[in-house]
Amino acid sequence: MRQRHYGLFASFLLGVIVPFVASVYYLFAAAQDQYASVFGFTVRSEQLEGAQALLGGLASLSGTSSSDTDILYEFIQSRTLVEKVSARLDLPALYSWPQNDPVFALRPDASFEDLVAYWQRMVRVSRASGSGLLEVRVNTFSAKDAQLVAETIVEESSRMINELSAIARADSTRYALEDLDSAVTRLKTAREALTRFRSQTRIVDPKADIQGQMGLLNSLETQLAEAIIEFNLLLETSRENDPRLEQARRRIAVIETLIDKERQKFGMGTTPQVAGEKDYSTLVGEFERLTVDLEYAQKSYLTAQTVRDVAQANAQRQSRYLATYANPSLPQSPEYPRRFELTAVMGTILLLIWSIGVLIFFSLRDRR
Repeated sequence: MRQRHYGLFASFLLGVIVPFVASVYYLFAAAQDQYASVFGFTVRSEQLEGAQALLGGLASLSGTSSSDTDILYEFIQSRTLVEKVSARLDLPALYSWPQNDPVFALRPDASFEDLVAYWQRMVRVSRASGSGLLEVRVNTFSAKDAQLVAETIVEESSRMINELSAIARADSTRYALEDLDSAVTRLKTAREALTRFRSQTRIVDPKADIQGQMGLLNSLETQLAEAIIEFNLLLETSRENDPRLEQARRRIAVIETLIDKERQKFGMGTTPQVAGEKDYSTLVGEFERLTVDLEYAQKSYLTAQTVRDVAQANAQRQSRYLATYANPSLPQSPEYPRRFELTAVMGTILLLIWSIGVLIFFSLRDRR
């Protein structure tokens, strides 16, 4: 035995044996037992289609939203969930009561950031790729506490999913309601403009009024033709001073005046139009413009109402909810810490570190 052999033995004793014995003592004598409550769930989204889609086989009765699963995966590990669960269960007191377990227990003076990091150690989330299934394992120092924390996580996750569903339903109908309000306003404006036109012109339907005026004009022109024929006959059979000729001239003049007034209504008269009055062509053009605006407003209103009804129907048919396929369990025996596994890992690591250190020492010694 040389001096280096004693040094090697001392390093093995101090670097491997002592830490290993201390670790074994801590794991089997001081470390507090941990109970694990396991549960699993997924986010389901149902959408019931109409009868035609069901008959055609196009209905999607249920499905899994991968984005919702991703959101829930992050939510369980988030600070927001820790705040909500801690407000209900007082997590610092729940995780710091083993006073003789400085490694696995939470420090009594830990900050909230430390609590969030500790939560991510004690609450593990795993998901199966492609299936959207989440499995959560909750570790605490009491079996009832483990189940209680797991049930609280399920409740808060379900509440979060319900809030997402409510936001989705509100978004799907909000724009449809805004379009419907705009269409209602446009329809009211068009109807008010047409009512104002009828009140100012005292004409309900210019087309019907034109037909009446055209009939009157045709009748006057017929009477004018008859009067002219009668006047010509009188010219051939009577003298110049015959009073019937003067009466026939007056009759022709009166009929021509009436015809000229009627033609002025159509914009065809020879007498200049009075300021402020509109002829029938202008009135008809304005009436047709108002009618087209009203028809467009009515069609827009019907379309917006249909879109609103469809949006509300789709919002009522779509449902997103949390489906728990494994309820939070009540553990019967502690599973953690896994003392024998940790002991083996610790011994292996200590031995490897000591071996590497020895190799480095002798390598440097041989190079001198």
